Amino acid sequence: MRKLIASAFASLDGIMQAPGGPEEDPTGGFTLGGWMFRYADDSMDISDSGFDGRDRELVLGRRTYQIFEAYWPYQPKDHPIAKTLNAAKKHVASRTLTELHWNNSILLKGDVVRAIIALKGQSGPDMQIIGSSNLIQTLQAASLIDEYNVWTFPVVLGRGKRLFSDAARPAALRLVRSQVSATGVVMSTYVPGGDIQPGSFPGAEASGKELARRKMMKNEIW
Repeated sequence: MRKLIASAFASLDGIMQAPGGPEEDPTGGFTLGGWMFRYADDSMDISDSGFDGRDRELVLGRRTYQIFEAYWPYQPKDHPIAKTLNAAKKHVASRTLTELHWNNSILLKGDVVRAIIALKGQSGPDMQIIGSSNLIQTLQAASLIDEYNVWTFPVVLGRGKRLFSDAARPAALRLVRSQVSATGVVMSTYVPGGDIQPGSFPGAEASGKELARRKMMKNEIW
């Protein structure tokens, strides 16, 4: 079964909206688009990290698809990322689009979870989600993502579309690769690590103060 990889640029507080520019996605009153710009440097190799979709099929949400469709086909033909993305097969999840005009784009029909399960069972290269926060959240909740490729930028944005929502399925992850750019961007790759295993550190018997605090929490007055 082929892998599904989620790739995202995210702030320290988990926001992934409009990293590339002010006009990319200002929905919801988001005014900080382009927040990753000042941190770009030569040590951030997009092609080496897999962010360019090389040797993979793409899975895109509707908004990310429309952002890409309006940009990448109009870049120089010898642009390495444009060349790769334009040639890649693109599976697009949308409840509103009826036609796709970017070449090699296929509209996923029906329930997106079922569609992705079917695609994972087919032969072919691994599949990669780029951006597409809502789609990542849906597929994370269904335990369909096999790898997370996340670049965490040293900024706090406060509001915007998040990598994981409050409704995310609790799950442990295992770090398999990480490096830091000269500008402080942490480029990490995670794979599923099973269920979360809650526990506590050994310590002395709870004090009277601690027991009182627990009682207050139980009574919802803490």
